[in-house]
Amino acid sequence: MAVKKSKGQYFTIERLIFIGLLVVGLLLMGFFGLRAARSYIRIQQTGLEPGVTDVEAIRGWMTVPYIAQAYQVPESFIFEQLDIPAEGNRKKSLRDLNREQASGNPGALTEVVKTAIRHYQAENPPTPGGDP
Repeated sequence: MAVKKSKGQYFTIERLIFIGLLVVGLLLMGFFGLRAARSYIRIQQTGLEPGVTDVEAIRGWMTVPYIAQAYQVPESFIFEQLDIPAEGNRKKSLRDLNREQASGNPGALTEVVKTAIRHYQAENPPTPGGDP
């Protein structure tokens, strides 16, 4: 189906659909590109590199073993502070553990983990040079 515009020029529905989809695609690329760039910058500033101890970087998607390794704190210490057994809970995220253990108080376990890490790091300062 074509609509005559002027001498020899035709605008088809297909062309209009193509242009619309192209614009939507470019907008989506821009939106998600900016989000990716912001995330990259944030990781560069507060990334979980050895020696970085900013507990505010802890998120609900993280598991206790992941946090223990990233912050160089024993898993057993974290589970002890959470007052839950490690068995059956090692692969669960903090968000999942929070739903199961602290119903009605979202983020409660995340705050307990942050406090536990601060406490552990205050009592056990890292040695200069770290691990090879």
